[in-house]
Amino acid sequence: MDAMITAENLTKRYGNRAVVDDVSFTARPGRVTGFLGPNGAGKSTTMRMLTALTTPTAGRGTILGRTFRDLPNPGRHVGVLLDASAQHVGRTGRETLLLSAQLMGTGPHRVDEVLDVVGLTAREASARTRTYSLGMRQRLGLAHALLGEPEVLILDEPANGLDPAGIRWMRNLLRSFADGGGTVLLSSHLLLEVEAVADDLVIIGNGRILARGSTEELLATPGTQVRSTDDGALAGALTGAGHDVVRTGAGLSTSATTEEVGGLALAAAVVLTDLRPAASTGLEELFFDTTAQHGREEISA
Repeated sequence: MDAMITAENLTKRYGNRAVVDDVSFTARPGRVTGFLGPNGAGKSTTMRMLTALTTPTAGRGTILGRTFRDLPNPGRHVGVLLDASAQHVGRTGRETLLLSAQLMGTGPHRVDEVLDVVGLTAREASARTRTYSLGMRQRLGLAHALLGEPEVLILDEPANGLDPAGIRWMRNLLRSFADGGGTVLLSSHLLLEVEAVADDLVIIGNGRILARGSTEELLATPGTQVRSTDDGALAGALTGAGHDVVRTGAGLSTSATTEEVGGLALAAAVVLTDLRPAASTGLEELFFDTTAQHGREEISA
Protein backbone atom coordinates (compact mmCIF):
# COMPACT_ATOMS: atom_id res chain seq x y z
CA MET A 1 0.00 0.00 0.00
CA ASP A 2 1.28 3.47 -0.88
CA ALA A 3 1.76 5.40 2.37
CA MET A 4 -0.14 8.46 1.16
CA ILE A 5 -2.71 10.70 2.82
CA THR A 6 -5.36 12.08 0.50
CA ALA A 7 -8.13 14.56 1.27
CA GLU A 8 -10.72 14.71 -1.51
CA ASN A 9 -13.21 17.58 -1.29
CA LEU A 10 -13.53 17.17 2.48
CA THR A 11 -16.37 19.27 3.87
CA LYS A 12 -17.81 19.57 7.35
CA ARG A 13 -20.86 21.71 8.10
CA TYR A 14 -22.54 22.46 11.41
CA GLY A 15 -25.93 23.84 10.42
CA ASN A 16 -25.29 26.52 7.81
CA ARG A 17 -21.65 27.04 8.85
CA ALA A 18 -18.93 25.26 6.88
CA VAL A 19 -16.00 24.60 9.22
CA VAL A 20 -14.17 22.77 6.43
CA ASP A 21 -15.17 23.63 2.87
CA ASP A 22 -14.11 21.45 -0.09
CA VAL A 23 -10.55 20.78 1.12
CA SER A 24 -8.32 18.65 -1.12
CA PHE A 25 -4.61 17.88 -0.76
CA THR A 26 -2.13 15.03 -0.71
CA ALA A 27 0.64 14.22 1.77
CA ARG A 28 3.22 11.98 0.15
CA PRO A 29 5.65 9.30 1.39
CA GLY A 30 9.17 10.45 2.21
CA ARG A 31 7.97 13.98 2.92
CA VAL A 32 6.79 16.11 5.82
CA THR A 33 3.67 18.11 4.94
CA GLY A 34 3.08 21.19 7.08
CA PHE A 35 -0.64 21.86 7.61
CA LEU A 36 -1.07 25.50 8.60
CA GLY A 37 -3.78 28.03 9.28
CA PRO A 38 -4.99 30.49 11.92
CA ASN A 39 -7.12 29.40 14.85
CA GLY A 40 -10.52 28.29 13.58
CA ALA A 41 -9.22 27.59 10.07
CA GLY A 42 -10.41 23.98 10.15
CA LYS A 43 -7.08 22.17 10.63
CA SER A 44 -8.10 20.03 13.60
CA THR A 45 -11.48 19.21 12.07
CA THR A 46 -9.78 18.09 8.86
CA MET A 47 -7.38 15.87 10.77
CA ARG A 48 -10.25 14.42 12.78
CA MET A 49 -12.09 13.58 9.55
CA LEU A 50 -8.98 11.87 8.17
CA THR A 51 -8.76 9.73 11.31
CA ALA A 52 -12.50 8.89 11.50
CA LEU A 53 -13.10 10.89 14.68
CA THR A 54 -15.44 13.24 12.82
CA THR A 55 -17.74 12.22 9.98
CA PRO A 56 -17.47 14.42 6.86
CA THR A 57 -20.59 16.12 5.55
CA ALA A 58 -19.14 15.52 2.09
CA GLY A 59 -15.91 14.33 0.53
CA ARG A 60 -13.53 11.58 1.52
CA GLY A 61 -10.21 11.12 3.27
CA THR A 62 -7.98 8.13 2.66
CA ILE A 63 -4.74 6.84 4.14
CA LEU A 64 -2.82 4.08 2.40
CA GLY A 65 -5.61 4.05 -0.17
CA ARG A 66 -8.36 3.30 2.36
CA THR A 67 -10.52 5.23 4.76
CA PHE A 68 -9.20 5.07 8.31
CA ARG A 69 -12.15 2.89 9.37
CA ASP A 70 -11.27 0.34 6.68
CA LEU A 71 -7.64 -0.04 7.72
CA PRO A 72 -6.96 -3.38 9.45
CA ASN A 73 -5.49 -2.68 12.90
CA PRO A 74 -5.05 1.03 12.04
CA GLY A 75 -2.51 1.70 14.79
CA ARG A 76 -0.06 -0.55 12.93
CA HIS A 77 -0.26 1.74 9.91
CA VAL A 78 -1.11 5.23 11.17
CA GLY A 79 0.28 6.98 14.25
CA VAL A 80 -2.05 9.73 15.48
CA LEU A 81 -1.47 12.48 18.03
CA LEU A 82 -4.32 15.00 18.09
CA ASP A 83 -4.70 15.74 21.82
CA ALA A 84 -1.88 14.91 24.20
CA SER A 85 -4.14 15.54 27.21
CA ALA A 86 -6.51 12.71 26.20
CA GLN A 87 -4.82 10.11 28.40
CA HIS A 88 -6.13 8.10 31.34
CA VAL A 89 -4.77 10.08 34.31
CA GLY A 90 -4.95 7.06 36.63
CA ARG A 91 -2.59 4.92 34.57
CA THR A 92 1.15 5.18 34.35
CA GLY A 93 2.76 6.01 31.05
CA ARG A 94 4.00 2.46 30.70
CA GLU A 95 0.57 0.99 31.49
CA THR A 96 -0.99 3.21 28.83
CA LEU A 97 1.46 1.94 26.23
CA LEU A 98 1.29 -1.69 27.33
CA LEU A 99 -2.49 -1.72 26.93
CA SER A 100 -2.23 -0.31 23.40
CA ALA A 101 0.61 -2.70 22.56
CA GLN A 102 -1.60 -5.62 23.59
CA LEU A 103 -4.46 -4.35 21.42
CA MET A 104 -2.14 -3.79 18.44
CA GLY A 105 -0.26 -7.03 18.91
CA THR A 106 3.18 -5.41 18.99
CA GLY A 107 4.47 -7.06 22.17
CA PRO A 108 5.80 -5.38 25.34
CA HIS A 109 9.33 -5.02 23.94
CA ARG A 110 8.06 -2.25 21.65
CA VAL A 111 6.97 -0.22 24.68
CA ASP A 112 10.57 -0.01 25.92
CA GLU A 113 11.73 0.93 22.43
CA VAL A 114 9.35 3.86 22.01
CA LEU A 115 9.92 5.11 25.56
CA ASP A 116 13.60 5.26 24.71
CA VAL A 117 12.90 6.99 21.38
CA VAL A 118 10.83 9.76 22.98
CA GLY A 119 13.14 10.20 25.94
CA LEU A 120 10.88 9.18 28.83
CA THR A 121 12.91 7.59 31.62
CA ALA A 122 11.90 4.42 33.48
CA ARG A 123 10.97 6.56 36.48
CA GLU A 124 8.82 8.88 34.38
CA ALA A 125 7.16 5.94 32.62
CA SER A 126 6.25 4.49 36.02
CA ALA A 127 4.53 7.69 37.18
CA ARG A 128 0.79 8.34 36.83
CA THR A 129 0.07 10.51 33.83
CA ARG A 130 -1.82 12.96 36.07
CA THR A 131 1.63 14.05 37.30
CA TYR A 132 3.00 14.65 33.81
CA SER A 133 3.92 18.08 32.51
CA LEU A 134 2.57 19.08 29.10
CA GLY A 135 5.91 18.25 27.53
CA MET A 136 5.88 14.76 29.06
CA ARG A 137 2.32 14.22 27.84
CA GLN A 138 3.44 15.18 24.33
CA ARG A 139 6.30 12.68 24.50
CA LEU A 140 3.95 9.95 25.73
CA GLY A 141 1.47 10.81 22.98
CA LEU A 142 4.20 10.56 20.38
CA ALA A 143 5.36 7.24 21.87
CA HIS A 144 1.81 5.99 21.43
CA ALA A 145 1.76 7.22 17.82
CA LEU A 146 5.03 5.39 17.09
CA LEU A 147 4.08 2.22 18.99
CA GLY A 148 2.70 0.27 16.03
CA GLU A 149 5.68 1.10 13.77
CA PRO A 150 3.37 2.99 11.38
CA GLU A 151 4.07 4.21 7.88
CA VAL A 152 2.09 7.42 8.45
CA LEU A 153 2.07 10.04 11.23
CA ILE A 154 -0.75 12.57 11.71
CA LEU A 155 0.26 15.07 14.39
CA ASP A 156 -1.56 18.15 15.68
CA GLU A 157 0.70 20.56 17.60
CA PRO A 158 3.11 17.82 18.77
CA ALA A 159 5.71 20.33 20.02
CA ASN A 160 3.39 22.07 22.52
CA GLY A 161 5.05 22.18 25.93
CA LEU A 162 8.48 21.11 24.67
CA ASP A 163 11.53 23.19 25.52
CA PRO A 164 13.91 24.32 22.72
CA ALA A 165 15.95 21.13 22.98
CA GLY A 166 12.75 19.08 22.80
CA ILE A 167 11.53 20.99 19.76
CA ARG A 168 14.83 20.34 18.01
CA TRP A 169 14.57 16.66 18.96
CA MET A 170 11.04 16.55 17.54
CA ARG A 171 12.20 18.10 14.27
CA ASN A 172 15.00 15.54 13.89
CA LEU A 173 12.63 12.68 14.69
CA LEU A 174 10.10 13.73 12.05
CA ARG A 175 12.84 14.32 9.48
CA SER A 176 14.27 10.86 10.13
CA PHE A 177 10.81 9.26 9.91
CA ALA A 178 10.14 10.89 6.53
CA ASP A 179 13.63 10.16 5.21
CA GLY A 180 12.93 6.51 5.98
CA GLY A 181 9.95 6.58 3.60
CA GLY A 182 7.22 7.56 6.07
CA THR A 183 4.52 10.16 5.52
CA VAL A 184 4.07 12.99 8.03
CA LEU A 185 1.13 15.41 8.23
CA LEU A 186 2.11 18.05 10.77
CA SER A 187 -0.03 20.88 12.11
CA SER A 188 1.81 23.46 14.21
CA HIS A 189 1.82 27.15 15.10
CA LEU A 190 5.63 27.07 15.35
CA LEU A 191 6.22 28.45 11.87
CA LEU A 192 10.01 28.50 12.04
CA GLU A 193 10.04 24.83 13.01
CA VAL A 194 7.63 23.94 10.21
CA GLU A 195 9.79 25.88 7.76
CA ALA A 196 12.85 23.94 8.96
CA VAL A 197 11.30 20.47 8.52
CA ALA A 198 8.44 20.63 5.99
CA ASP A 199 8.92 19.55 2.38
CA ASP A 200 5.38 20.59 1.40
CA LEU A 201 2.86 23.09 2.76
CA VAL A 202 -0.92 23.26 2.89
CA ILE A 203 -2.36 26.55 4.20
CA ILE A 204 -6.06 26.93 4.98
CA GLY A 205 -8.25 29.74 6.25
CA ASN A 206 -11.98 29.78 7.01
CA GLY A 207 -12.03 26.10 6.08
CA ARG A 208 -10.69 26.61 2.55
CA ILE A 209 -7.35 25.90 0.91
CA LEU A 210 -5.41 29.14 0.45
CA ALA A 211 -2.09 27.73 -0.77
CA ARG A 212 -0.47 24.36 -1.32
CA GLY A 213 2.73 23.13 -2.91
CA SER A 214 6.33 22.40 -2.10
CA THR A 215 7.94 24.60 0.52
CA GLU A 216 10.62 25.58 -1.99
CA GLU A 217 8.06 26.68 -4.57
CA LEU A 218 5.83 28.58 -2.16
CA LEU A 219 8.70 30.43 -0.50
CA ALA A 220 10.52 31.24 -3.73
CA THR A 221 10.59 34.91 -4.68
CA PRO A 222 10.61 35.61 -8.44
CA GLY A 223 13.31 37.90 -9.75
CA THR A 224 17.02 38.51 -9.43
CA GLN A 225 19.53 40.39 -7.30
CA VAL A 226 22.45 41.76 -9.28
CA ARG A 227 25.50 44.00 -8.90
CA SER A 228 27.67 45.29 -11.74
CA THR A 229 30.44 47.72 -12.64
CA ASP A 230 27.77 50.13 -13.95
CA ASP A 231 24.45 49.68 -12.18
CA GLY A 232 23.02 52.77 -13.85
CA ALA A 233 23.57 51.43 -17.35
CA LEU A 234 22.31 48.01 -16.36
CA ALA A 235 19.18 49.49 -14.77
CA GLY A 236 18.53 51.40 -18.01
CA ALA A 237 18.87 48.23 -20.06
CA LEU A 238 16.52 46.33 -17.76
CA THR A 239 13.81 48.99 -17.68
CA GLY A 240 14.15 49.44 -21.45
CA ALA A 241 13.35 45.74 -21.80
CA GLY A 242 10.22 46.15 -19.67
CA HIS A 243 11.51 44.79 -16.36
CA ASP A 244 10.93 46.34 -12.94
CA VAL A 245 14.11 47.55 -11.22
CA VAL A 246 14.72 48.72 -7.65
CA ARG A 247 18.06 50.06 -6.43
CA THR A 248 19.20 48.44 -3.18
CA GLY A 249 22.23 48.86 -0.96
CA ALA A 250 23.71 45.79 -2.62
CA GLY A 251 23.03 46.75 -6.24
CA LEU A 252 19.77 46.13 -8.09
CA SER A 253 16.68 44.01 -7.53
CA THR A 254 14.76 43.21 -10.69
CA SER A 255 11.81 41.18 -11.92
CA ALA A 256 14.00 39.75 -14.72
CA THR A 257 15.37 36.22 -14.51
CA THR A 258 19.07 35.62 -14.07
CA GLU A 259 19.29 34.58 -17.74
CA GLU A 260 17.57 37.76 -18.89
CA VAL A 261 19.85 39.91 -16.74
CA GLY A 262 22.92 38.15 -18.14
CA GLY A 263 21.82 38.67 -21.73
CA LEU A 264 20.99 42.34 -21.27
CA ALA A 265 24.27 42.97 -19.42
CA LEU A 266 26.20 41.36 -22.28
CA ALA A 267 24.37 43.48 -24.85
CA ALA A 268 25.04 46.63 -22.83
CA ALA A 269 28.71 45.69 -22.28
CA VAL A 270 28.28 45.80 -18.51
CA VAL A 271 30.37 43.47 -16.34
CA LEU A 272 28.39 41.64 -13.65
CA THR A 273 30.07 41.23 -10.26
CA ASP A 274 27.20 39.42 -8.53
CA LEU A 275 24.15 37.63 -9.91
CA ARG A 276 21.71 35.49 -7.93
CA PRO A 277 18.00 34.64 -7.65
CA ALA A 278 16.08 36.88 -5.26
CA ALA A 279 16.19 35.73 -1.65
CA SER A 280 13.31 33.51 -0.62
CA THR A 281 10.53 34.89 1.52
CA GLY A 282 10.11 33.34 4.94
CA LEU A 283 7.24 31.08 5.97
CA GLU A 284 6.06 33.60 8.56
CA GLU A 285 5.72 36.27 5.86
CA LEU A 286 3.97 33.85 3.50
CA PHE A 287 1.62 32.68 6.26
CA PHE A 288 0.50 36.14 7.32
CA ASP A 289 0.24 37.43 3.76
CA THR A 290 -1.86 34.39 2.79
CA THR A 291 -4.11 34.30 5.84
CA ALA A 292 -4.47 38.04 6.52
CA GLN A 293 -8.17 38.04 5.56
CA HIS A 294 -8.95 34.67 7.11
CA GLY A 295 -7.97 34.86 10.77
CA ARG A 296 -10.66 33.77 13.22
CA GLU A 297 -8.78 33.86 16.49
CA GLU A 298 -11.94 33.66 18.57
CA ILE A 299 -12.99 30.24 17.24
CA SER A 300 -11.19 26.93 17.67
CA ALA A 301 -11.67 24.26 15.04
